[in-house]
Amino acid sequence: MFDIRTTAKSLLAVSALLAGGHAFAHPQLLASTPADSAEIVAPARIELRFSESLVARVSGAKLVMTGMPGMADHAPMSVATRVSAGEDPKTMVITPASPLVPGTYRVDWRAVAADTHPVSGKLSFTVK
Repeated sequence: MFDIRTTAKSLLAVSALLAGGHAFAHPQLLASTPADSAEIVAPARIELRFSESLVARVSGAKLVMTGMPGMADHAPMSVATRVSAGEDPKTMVITPASPLVPGTYRVDWRAVAADTHPVSGKLSFTVK
């Protein structure tokens, strides 16, 4: 038998779940400066812009030099950086401790938003 009250309650519950799910979307990397695969002069800082506000204390990034001109067998090296939140809570800023030398670099990032689910990724760039 069809009960309008039960049907209405079910529709309301499904609507609440769908609306609430949007509030807990995982952060996605929207853009970076430098862009992935860019060939650039040494940047003073690297910015990652996400779709959600980040929880800074559990989000972070690591900068790794993956290649150096003339040294084909060079092992990846961690680069000293300071990682901080940008003025916009959706932005992460990676500042190298010293100027970057020519070579290839990879940024390994981890972003956590309000849903507390960590999302990670990588991007790379080349310093001329």
